[in-house]
Amino acid sequence: MIAPRLSKPSTPTIHSDPMKRILILGATGSLGRHVLEQAVAAGHQVSVLVRNPAKLPTETRALITVHQADLGQIATPDLAALVRGHDALINCAGMVTEGQVFVDLVGHIAEAVESLPAMERPVCWFLGGAAALDIGNTGRKGVTLPKVRDTYWPHGKNYERICASPLDWRMLCPGPMVEQPALGQGRMRISTEHLPVHIPGLARALPAPLLLLVFASRIPQMIVPYADAAALMLAHLEPADAMSRHRVGLALPEGMRGKKDTWAARPAASSSAAA
Repeated sequence: MIAPRLSKPSTPTIHSDPMKRILILGATGSLGRHVLEQAVAAGHQVSVLVRNPAKLPTETRALITVHQADLGQIATPDLAALVRGHDALINCAGMVTEGQVFVDLVGHIAEAVESLPAMERPVCWFLGGAAALDIGNTGRKGVTLPKVRDTYWPHGKNYERICASPLDWRMLCPGPMVEQPALGQGRMRISTEHLPVHIPGLARALPAPLLLLVFASRIPQMIVPYADAAALMLAHLEPADAMSRHRVGLALPEGMRGKKDTWAARPAASSSAAA
């Protein structure tokens, strides 16, 4: 069953925590726009750090605090100063296809937050991908599989970086995301640490090339709306809640399959980068 395609995405009803002071990084990107829209609609006090404020929706600019800077170039102390005073940081910046640049960006953000006193550090959401999750009980992740690791190895590196951090982090690990109407959190399958789809027990004994086929066959179930991914993050902003220090998976309801027309995946520049 293919998820229906509608021309105008809907905004989900967010059952979120009480009003928070949120800093959104990458607020003009595909996911960041949804996070921004929903956070403002929920009454949160929102700040954004963007390179080009003109890309922000005109009707939203007056409702938020805008900081203009290049996230990849801003000095760590300056970024830490912007982070200070917020309850939550949601990072939607960076792309896995940027390889080491993406890894460096996540490390830069983590370092800035870590430099703050423990009591001043916000809850932090980072973005990974389904390949960073455990594949059932196989003891393996998608990023360890042939072909997958060629492009998605940064998700594994970023997970290692934040896992070793003292931050109250959460890593959202959806499959490909699309501009579709929100289905609502009550309908989505949500998991921690493992893929949110069924993996048969016998997969544990499969060699990597065959496990790759199993993993790939589950991807359509994890092609989810940006709006639902944004809502999931905004619903979990309390310190030390159920999502704290976990990888979080997101999938469509049982029996549904998504479709993505274009894919940005490309191999890493060299095999040494993924080592």
